[in-house]
Amino acid sequence: MNETFRSTCPMTNLLDLVGDKWSLIVIRDILLCRNTFSQLIQDGEENISTNILTNRLKKLKNYGFIDFVKNRNDHKVKHYYLTDKGIDLNRVLHEMSLWSSKYLTHDFNEVSTVKFEQNKDLSRDLILSNERDAYKKERAKLLEFHLNPESHKVQF
Repeated sequence: MNETFRSTCPMTNLLDLVGDKWSLIVIRDILLCRNTFSQLIQDGEENISTNILTNRLKKLKNYGFIDFVKNRNDHKVKHYYLTDKGIDLNRVLHEMSLWSSKYLTHDFNEVSTVKFEQNKDLSRDLILSNERDAYKKERAKLLEFHLNPESHKVQF
């Protein structure tokens, strides 16, 4: 997609692509393996509306952050996944979470609290590497299952 940017500032350019209220939340949710439309609507605590979610999914796909594969058993259902470009935004999400943890004084949701506790003694690079590798394994399983049904036939 041919992007139009407000300026030549790298930060402004990124914000032009994903700086709205919802895009990074959608990326976060897909990183958490919420990969169908219904999971993205039902499992997030932010209560995104269906029309906003539809818009953001199209936008993120057009910009190359996400893609989808149709469910092999029900072609009406799409399974969204992050491209490598989308996975690389996890570094941005991680830094935003650390900033919130440092400067905001309220309790966070269970997913964040557990993640902060599990990773408190690890370096940022190790955390991000582990998360990237884990997501890529899940993405590979998703794609293998839906794109290569022969590999998942039960043989007797």
